[in-house]
Amino acid sequence: MNLALLLLLALGIVGNNATVSIAVALLLLMRLLSLERFFPVLEQHGLQIGIIILTIGILTPLASGKITPASMLDLFTHWQTVLAVVIGVFVAYLAGKGTALMAGNPLIVTGLLFGTIIGVTFFRGVAVGPLIAAGILAFILQFLPK
Repeated sequence: MNLALLLLLALGIVGNNATVSIAVALLLLMRLLSLERFFPVLEQHGLQIGIIILTIGILTPLASGKITPASMLDLFTHWQTVLAVVIGVFVAYLAGKGTALMAGNPLIVTGLLFGTIIGVTFFRGVAVGPLIAAGILAFILQFLPK
């Protein structure tokens, strides 16, 4: 197991993916410190905790006053911002589908993670996270025979 984590760490470092590198390093540290008893808690609640932290980061400009309620009305005055709202709704829908898919098949998570790392490392991609990739996969899978 440590070998697989070390491989992911190496790929994260080579791919300049700090998120993956830090996550894997923390998991390796937990294994080295014999804190595996917390793995079930992370498996069960980690994704939800991560989404909460991400949402806090996204809402911080609103809370700090950089985005005012009045400026939010401007969202509907330009076609680009209306399109951004529509795409935001679609991506949130995909993320919901991806969450269900990931919960039901942990091996898919590994595949999505490897795919994300490969995309960052070799195709100059940006790691937007396996959750959206899982949503896209779930969306595609609903049209294919099972």
